[in-house]
Amino acid sequence: MIAALFPGQNSHAVGMGTLMRDAYPVARQVFETADQALPGIVNVMQEGPLEDLTLTANQQPALVTASIAAYRAWQESTGLKPAYAVGHSLGEFSAHVAAGTFSLFEAVQLVHKRGTYMQEAVPVGLGAMAAVMGEDIATITEVCKNTPGVAEVANFNAPTQTVISGEANAVQAASAELKSKGFKVIPLKVSAPFHCTLMQSAREKLETDLQNVQYQQMAFPVIANFTAQEVTDPAEVAALLSAQVTGSVRFVESIYKLRDLGVTEFVEFGSGTVLTGLLKRILPEARSFNIHTPEDIQKYLEAHP
Repeated sequence: MIAALFPGQNSHAVGMGTLMRDAYPVARQVFETADQALPGIVNVMQEGPLEDLTLTANQQPALVTASIAAYRAWQESTGLKPAYAVGHSLGEFSAHVAAGTFSLFEAVQLVHKRGTYMQEAVPVGLGAMAAVMGEDIATITEVCKNTPGVAEVANFNAPTQTVISGEANAVQAASAELKSKGFKVIPLKVSAPFHCTLMQSAREKLETDLQNVQYQQMAFPVIANFTAQEVTDPAEVAALLSAQVTGSVRFVESIYKLRDLGVTEFVEFGSGTVLTGLLKRILPEARSFNIHTPEDIQKYLEAHP
């Protein structure tokens, strides 16, 4: 049983998806649709500069485009369909495109707005995020709770990697307290404090946009970041996608859920290898593949004679 994985921000690279676009007409169609939905996005993906691609409002639609191009090329080449899909933060939108919940055209426009709203929610420099290395999740959560100001758990990425987010001063204070307790803390280079209550204005704006989407019957369930549970009813999707803007990304629980549902193979689509890297730390025994280039598809086919 296969689960499709779709990455979130910071998996981007200039030129991502180019080889797929050139090799597969179905991938080229994805790029054409994306450029119709958001004129100019393909040029930023292909030509950069990296600074422009890194902008949240560009990076999010670019990653969805690269992920869906890879997914559709793999699907056409193998004739396979995953049993489930999960995305990391932004990747949850890619997962829903793959499942047919809404169109690629709608998704590209939605995540461009999402990125814009998230960037606007907190002035640059006032927010911060940090990765905390250590297994004691309860202590990390407790330290955040007891820190004055906004410091919250944003991502449960792996059993030994948790990301905190919030006001810069509060995140620094929580980081210092965690270091004193023996945790390793790494400040992250981010443009805004994602997945915390400071994103409330972004959540509210996105909620309005999500209510105007035409949702379709899903081809397979998507595991929601906010609940780490499978979603099969399109009527639930808008609330869950808006809730994850201010809520934690429960990736560890999502992977355990997929294991419990019987998934034996995980395939990451798009750019980078972030999710399969996390997967190896969550389920070391799991079989996994990355699909980013035509060569990756060939390797996949060779592994599945």
